[in-house]
Amino acid sequence: MADSDVSIPWSLPSLQAVLASTLVLPLGVPLLSPVLPVIRDAFAITDAGASLLITAYFVPGIVLSPLIGLLADRFGRKRVMIPSLLVFGVTGGLAAFTNDFGVVLLLRLVQGTASAGVFILTVTFISDLFEGVQRNAVLGVNAAVLFAGAAIYPFVGGALAAIDWHVPFLVYLLAVPVGLFAIHALEEPASVAPQTGPAYLRGAVDALPVTEAGALYGATFLLEAIAFGTILTALPFVLTADFGVAPVVIGGVLTVQTVASALVALENGRFARRWSNHRLVALSFLAYGVGLGLVWVGSSLLLITVGATVVGVGFGLALPSVDAAIGRLAPPEYRAGALSIRNGTTFLGRSAGPIVFTSLAIVTGYSALLFASGVLTLAIGAVAVVYSDGGPRRSERSASH
Repeated sequence: MADSDVSIPWSLPSLQAVLASTLVLPLGVPLLSPVLPVIRDAFAITDAGASLLITAYFVPGIVLSPLIGLLADRFGRKRVMIPSLLVFGVTGGLAAFTNDFGVVLLLRLVQGTASAGVFILTVTFISDLFEGVQRNAVLGVNAAVLFAGAAIYPFVGGALAAIDWHVPFLVYLLAVPVGLFAIHALEEPASVAPQTGPAYLRGAVDALPVTEAGALYGATFLLEAIAFGTILTALPFVLTADFGVAPVVIGGVLTVQTVASALVALENGRFARRWSNHRLVALSFLAYGVGLGLVWVGSSLLLITVGATVVGVGFGLALPSVDAAIGRLAPPEYRAGALSIRNGTTFLGRSAGPIVFTSLAIVTGYSALLFASGVLTLAIGAVAVVYSDGGPRRSERSASH
């Protein structure tokens, strides 16, 4: 396949199954983000207590992602993907039938474990099937689908929450038919079975350049923690307290933000023909800094929405670029393992961000946290732009392995 090929093979059944699986992933958090204030009031708990619904979802992925990657590399992508999709849908739907907050949290833990499998395997399938710039292009489409779902689901969650807080959880059942479709559509990529246990983990680590991979994993953690701590957790509480808006309006703000992420992600293949993946990640930090600065200054709902949208641009730049860079670095026999480490840092950021921001806000207030986050990401972005390669490296333009 040509290095500069950015065409998308839409008729490929495996790609259709991957994109369908990706479409249900945003059900995990964006669906519930605008519902948090309603759940908080229903159970008479604090903001930090309500944010545990997000944290509990991501914690299993922090610990279990390497194990999931090992299983996928050792026994096959499909054998991990299908059960993950089915468990994700069933456990999410069961939360609609309980009034016990502890049971909801337990179900979220199980659901989060399943979602880790889906997160890892969607990008692993793509990295296995495509190379070079086309890998960036397909990962960009995959990220755009992820963001498209994240753009729709906050509005859906906010609207359904007006009926009752239980109702949004029923939407998770959509993952079940997707899993059934994937059984027939997914084809197992050819792969080399590596060693298992500690030898496998050592091999996965040794196969990656430490400095480059570490920078990518670190960037992933920071970008995820700040996005989920500020926009997806703190912002709904700020909008409720300062502007008195309804959940459906919060969902609308988040929808605009994620539409921006989707549109930018769709262009990742074209961006990769001009800039390296590292430069694209550096630019995402700059976008975060500018966007969070606007949210901090924001004296109106419109200005806050603009700021959140700029953050969304940064997120859309980063997600496919990080996955493409790691997919290029990792050999096929360790690719799921390498991407599982990325997923672990992703889930660590997504679980830490909400609880850290809501807890610190008790002392500092949300305004100070937004300001500090904007300054931090702007500084990191400025340094990273200076030190990152401007154009795509030869290894990024050519087939990885």
